[in-house]
Amino acid sequence: MTEPTDVRSLGDRIEQLLDGLQATGDRRARERAEELLRLVTELYGAGLARIMELVEAEVPELAARLAADDLVGSLLLVHDLHPDALAVRVEDALDSVRPFLAAHGGDVELLAVDQHIGAVQLRLVGSCDGCPSSAVTLQHAVQRAILDAAPEIVRIDVDAPEDDTSVPVALGRKPAVAYDPATGCGAVAT
Repeated sequence: MTEPTDVRSLGDRIEQLLDGLQATGDRRARERAEELLRLVTELYGAGLARIMELVEAEVPELAARLAADDLVGSLLLVHDLHPDALAVRVEDALDSVRPFLAAHGGDVELLAVDQHIGAVQLRLVGSCDGCPSSAVTLQHAVQRAILDAAPEIVRIDVDAPEDDTSVPVALGRKPAVAYDPATGCGAVAT
């Protein structure tokens, strides 16, 4: 069986091969390789969807165990099959870092999740609020937890309660999204 670290390197290798095809200048070969990769991904995605249907019908508790597995859960996310809603996964991620924040006299509140644009709005509270290291805390603990649980998040905004402005933390993994926390609206930045 392939170990999770090996699986991550497989994704990196796929990217390298596609980049190599792009570098050759052979557009037709690159397009065929991309189509092949897309078709194989769709095939396995359809198979995974069917597996999840059967599991949820026959052994519902197994679906939760599969979703909690790092490898299987990430595949479920890729194919938009994860049984937990985005807001639930983000809240679970925040719950996982709350002991760390509490040890420093702080906490984090989830104010909003916009799944359409992949944005999360948070507020650091307690001694984390206004703390010079709160940005570091967000980037290292909170951001990592959210991205692990919800890789479709492309923007995290931190509400500053004293002046009701936001401190955006763009993650750079996907196209930047302009998010207005006052209206809850956003659009892909150009």
